[in-house]
Amino acid sequence: MSPTSQLHPLYNPPKLFLLLAVILNNKHSLVMTKAIYPVTGMSCAGCSGSVESMLKAQPGVTDAGVNLANHTAWVDFNEKQISATKLQEVIRSIGYDLIIDSVDTNKTVSEAREKNIHSLKTKIILSSILSLPVVVLGMIFMNWQYSPWISMLLSAIVIFWFGRTFYINAIKQAKHLKANMDTLVALSTFIAFSFSVFNTIWPEFWHNRGLHPHVYYESAAVIITFILLGKYLEEKAKGKTSSSIRKLMGLQPTTVTLLKNHVLVEVPIHEIVTNDLVVVKPGDRIPVDGSVSDGSSFVDESTITGEPLPVLKSKDTKVFAGTINQKGTLTIKAEQVGSETILSHIIKMVEQAQGSKAPVQQLADKIAGIFVPTVMGIALLSMIIWILLGGEKGVIQGILALVTVLAVACPCALGLATPTAIMVGVGKGAENNILIKDAESLEIAHKINTVVLDKTGTITEGKPEVVDIVWVDNLSELRTYREILYSIESLSEHPLAEAVVKYLGLETKSPLKTAHFESLTGMGIRAHLNNETFLVGSEKLMLENGISFSDSITRKILQWEQDSNTVIFFSDQKQAIAAIAIADAIKHTSKQAISKLKEIGIDVIMLTGDNKSTAASVASKVGITRFEASMLPSDKGEYIKKLQSEGRIVAMIGDGINDSQALAQADVSIAMGKGSDIAMEIAKITIITSDLNHIAKAIQLSKQTMKTIKQNLFWAFIYNLIGIPLAAGILYPFTGFQFDPMIAGAAMALSSVSVVSNSLRLRKIKLS
Repeated sequence: MSPTSQLHPLYNPPKLFLLLAVILNNKHSLVMTKAIYPVTGMSCAGCSGSVESMLKAQPGVTDAGVNLANHTAWVDFNEKQISATKLQEVIRSIGYDLIIDSVDTNKTVSEAREKNIHSLKTKIILSSILSLPVVVLGMIFMNWQYSPWISMLLSAIVIFWFGRTFYINAIKQAKHLKANMDTLVALSTFIAFSFSVFNTIWPEFWHNRGLHPHVYYESAAVIITFILLGKYLEEKAKGKTSSSIRKLMGLQPTTVTLLKNHVLVEVPIHEIVTNDLVVVKPGDRIPVDGSVSDGSSFVDESTITGEPLPVLKSKDTKVFAGTINQKGTLTIKAEQVGSETILSHIIKMVEQAQGSKAPVQQLADKIAGIFVPTVMGIALLSMIIWILLGGEKGVIQGILALVTVLAVACPCALGLATPTAIMVGVGKGAENNILIKDAESLEIAHKINTVVLDKTGTITEGKPEVVDIVWVDNLSELRTYREILYSIESLSEHPLAEAVVKYLGLETKSPLKTAHFESLTGMGIRAHLNNETFLVGSEKLMLENGISFSDSITRKILQWEQDSNTVIFFSDQKQAIAAIAIADAIKHTSKQAISKLKEIGIDVIMLTGDNKSTAASVASKVGITRFEASMLPSDKGEYIKKLQSEGRIVAMIGDGINDSQALAQADVSIAMGKGSDIAMEIAKITIITSDLNHIAKAIQLSKQTMKTIKQNLFWAFIYNLIGIPLAAGILYPFTGFQFDPMIAGAAMALSSVSVVSNSLRLRKIKLS
């Protein structure tokens, strides 16, 4: 057997290439601004559709989206072409408001929601007090001569004062040739009220035609009251969908203690700047990302890492915002503050994911976009048919059908069906250390039938340690070669190189100066120093350069391969000077997690840049029967493409820069939270704990979320498919049954509440 070892791909990428990768990956952000703004005044899918279409229509806006469930809009725009102020003016022109001066989006949305809930509660109480006598007069004392006049006065207050926002918004929408739920409410109540006023003032018009002039003040007033009640219940329920964000934000302290000129000063958290010294007492949450400058203590990092055991922190060790200091007092040098902390990035990721749209929502959005005009057309057609075919009561029945159709139709349930479930699902994931970047990945995840795992850092701990090293026989000047190897590896940031540097233990010595240093992607390093060329890397690198191996090195490699060790080589231009065995322990949860994936019918494949012998050993230990070894980064991407060509839905799980191409290619990309920034940037889902058991949890969460979305859409469609024909009076000729406008208003209000309540059931599921 020939000596084999495949170096971890992208072995020692220079900092310049890493920087270029980050820049290229974020080049869009260099010229564009992506902002999330609270939106006030939205009440239905038509509202969110109007706001979204207006934003997208503006010059300089490349893309925009609106989340009805959390009342926010995200906008990709060029500030040189259009300002945030202009965007605000545009949205105000159609009856809504864009809050552009908010420092804390979630706080602003929460405050606006609480203010709206309080206002709705007041309106409901007062409109109910006024509507009750109107209902009593209309149902019991309908023949009293003063009944219609009293009802007209009381219902006018309910309709045009407590329900004035429906009319104001409907008029603003009409100016832009748009319509939404407010349009339906305004039309139905105005027509019912106007028809009743006509019958109250000129009853002889109907008496002369042998008909009794009915009035519908109670219907118009109760419709307004019920819909206000529905909005109140809906807002209360929607507020619960953002509970995960509030929990995350609760990890941030509001005030901090700074050490200035040897004096402790308490200041608001937003006043902290980089390099400030922050004192954290026992039991307090750490407010910034930074390093310990004084003191030692155990810190509970479970909120960030998911690891249950506290970690000892002492001088120069890293600490993170949102974690809890346990017993000792720590003085921390702030390095990342405010929006730059890991916790803030997590909150932002959850916010963006909750605001994203799943592909399944596209159908709902298209239907919602034409829903209101269609309902208005059906209502008008119903009235015309009744007038033409309804006989002597045709006009009255026609107007009643018109009002009832407009009252019963509800685009709210349709608009809330998907975003509320997505918000709760993403939040549930965050609570379980599963960060989901967008709704699309949450939707696709339940279809996954193949999981591809990287080895190093995914199945294994990703903390390589040198377990042995063998030098060529009769090597003279061993000390010099140790220093050369140390000097070459000290220039690399690769984990394997770091392991070698640590093992050699020459940190007190200054590295030798290299005349040339070259990173060879997926294979290793070529360096020139002391007037010689040296190689450090894989067997492939050695073989391509004609390097020979001594018998002593070959014999040792056979033993190392049986122990699942990764092997790298150090050579001059002719022969291998040394072979180094590096071990990477398998995570204690990997075997269980892989077994769980197999139990739910998912094929598990391991891809690694390591040699075949080591890969086979690791695969057998964790229960994987299919694996590919000695793969370069491009090979991984091509392999996933091949799986997809076979009709598989593939999830790629990795942690390194070398996995980035494969992650980008996969249908669902999942990064381990302790991996590279590039991997986490590309991946659509991040597992904070790096525990593979969370892969099955993510798939389970996706299945439950999609089940909820389908239930919501079913009931939203069925409600309207059944309610609108009944409201139009389709059964009246056969059974004499027709929806009363009051009942229609109540049904409209409760339909959206039921959808939100169904979504909230996701909060109670247990992921296992």
